[in-house]
Amino acid sequence: MSAKKLYKVAFMNQGQIYEIYARSVGHGSLFGFVEVEQLVFGERTSVVVDPSEEKIKSEFEGVKRTYLPMHSILRIDEVDKEGTSKISKIEGNVTQFPVPMYTPNSPSK
Repeated sequence: MSAKKLYKVAFMNQGQIYEIYARSVGHGSLFGFVEVEQLVFGERTSVVVDPSEEKIKSEFEGVKRTYLPMHSILRIDEVDKEGTSKISKIEGNVTQFPVPMYTPNSPSK
């Protein structure tokens, strides 16, 4: 196994499941958000281009760090090697937690 850790992060966004790879994942400084840094996308040298990976790569182009709402995270895995980042439709029994998870108290009258 390499010395650098690699994480596969699966989360829901606008009715779709995103799978991305990153070198750093943590709780960050924003309450209720997971901080994902150093996104990793495959450097393919072949002529064949995967349109789903190109779509997610262009969506995160220029992003140094992203903050994902905690309730949108499906799972975070530490993996040995990188797979293909992708966006897919929600299928099966995937359900989102009720939103919002944190509601501040409203002032009493």
